[in-house]
Amino acid sequence: MRTAAVFLDRDGVINLDPSYINDPADMIIYPFAAEAIRNFNNLNLKVIVVTNQSGIARGMITTSQLQDIHQKMIADLAKEDAYIDKIYYSPYHINGKIKPYNIQHEDRKPDIGLFNKACQDFNLDPSTSFMIGDRKSDMIFAHRAHLIPILVLTGDGKNDYIDNKFFRHSEYAPRYIAQDILAASWLIEKLFKD
Repeated sequence: MRTAAVFLDRDGVINLDPSYINDPADMIIYPFAAEAIRNFNNLNLKVIVVTNQSGIARGMITTSQLQDIHQKMIADLAKEDAYIDKIYYSPYHINGKIKPYNIQHEDRKPDIGLFNKACQDFNLDPSTSFMIGDRKSDMIFAHRAHLIPILVLTGDGKNDYIDNKFFRHSEYAPRYIAQDILAASWLIEKLFKD
């Protein structure tokens, strides 16, 4: 039997986005994020983070620093009984300076390499799975992967949607808009119960 999942962008969805976090001390989770992720856990959804981390290609962060940041995020969520099943990240950017990451790569959203990896690791059903993000690239990723796209207005969500008329009326527009990840979790809970 195939499994439903919720894919989450990281910066601007789970945590504040000061841009290019390279110190675990700067990984500040939104106060409502743990409750939202716990709601997903309680719905038996796989919780999968898919995040572009081009700071690696740009030489602004190392993979080791990124692992430390993710360990802090996981530990902070665990304190509130919330857990993530897996984190996938893309270190690539074609304008980067660090080899071998300075290439165009299918793992960089909006391409769906990270989605394909998750499908290999978990037997996922895209038609009953969601993507929650704060950027146009997350919504394109959702459409390409046939996930249900939910845009949150935290992070870059407001600017990328409300102030972008082209995006609002494009084929990549979100199916739902939520104030934040917690409101998105309530929406998904309602959809599962209906």
